[in-house]
Amino acid sequence: MKVREAMSVALLTAARTTTIAEVASQMAQRRVGSAVVVEGGRLRGIFTERDIVKALSQDATAISQAIEHWMTPNPRTISPDAPLEEALEQMVRGQFRHLPVVEGDQLLGMLSMRDVSRMSVAE
Repeated sequence: MKVREAMSVALLTAARTTTIAEVASQMAQRRVGSAVVVEGGRLRGIFTERDIVKALSQDATAISQAIEHWMTPNPRTISPDAPLEEALEQMVRGQFRHLPVVEGDQLLGMLSMRDVSRMSVAE
């Protein structure tokens, strides 16, 4: 099975200057665990639930700070044509739960551990 068969194409995107409060609210409303940080149509970073926890545990005022201070810049990515097993291996090895899917410079979607689990159960 390929990554493109499991990935989500409905992405939550945010600017670097979006506050943690704003993106956390959007993540809760959309029921997603990450937001991709884009600038000029290009992937610049990823901001996840774990980043929210890390930020608030280190700075009580972080809720009003821009996500650029807490995001993971230049995250690892994967091709939509990569085998799903390769994506899972990257996620387990890197200890992260969200993997942006890109083709060239174009952001196509997001693969989460939830997506991988859903595909495993379906098989």
